[in-house]
Amino acid sequence: MSNVTTLPLLEPEVPGSVAPCCPPLTERPFTAEEAERTARMFKALGDPVRLRLFSLVASHEGGEACVCDISDVGVSQPTVSHHLKKLREAGLLTSERRGTWVYYRVEPSVVAALSGILRAGG
Repeated sequence: MSNVTTLPLLEPEVPGSVAPCCPPLTERPFTAEEAERTARMFKALGDPVRLRLFSLVASHEGGEACVCDISDVGVSQPTVSHHLKKLREAGLLTSERRGTWVYYRVEPSVVAALSGILRAGG
């Protein structure tokens, strides 16, 4: 059974390319929807424990991590689960249950979208 949530990105024009969720900040003002979506992502990353969990998953070998490998962040297991849920709800992580463990993945398109938002134009 799979419980996967994905970030709502625009469809890329070229298959295999990454389409950011929003334009770079210097390109044009965000629409209300783009601002809401972007704020959700950055708000989720604004918590140090969530940022650390996101980093642990993103940098884990193979691009995914079992919750059993990333639980040691100085908070209780229920708190880790809460923070991982918030990262999933913000569209920053996907998850898949395999037996008794849940594996988390940061899709490369998410990292590209976040960096694309902050990229300076020119």
